[in-house]
Amino acid sequence: MTLSNAELYRLKSDARRGLLENDLILQRFFERYGAQLNAEDGAVLTQLLALDDNDLMDLLIGRKDSVAAVEKEADKPSFKAVLQRLRQK
Repeated sequence: MTLSNAELYRLKSDARRGLLENDLILQRFFERYGAQLNAEDGAVLTQLLALDDNDLMDLLIGRKDSVAAVEKEADKPSFKAVLQRLRQK
């Protein structure tokens, strides 16, 4: 089941970041995959968007595969799938 418009809007609002690079990557992600996101994807995105900007950037550009705040989640297939889509150019 895909996310409701309200849930998607909340995620997009939370995706507005202090670093322009993060904004651009997240905006591109929502343009490509926003209509396809399900509740599990939404939960992963919520965790990622709770990170500070530098940790999020490290994950988005592939500098790191995990940071301390999401280390337990990083091995889950749903987390890896969302992160892979975020990293697509």
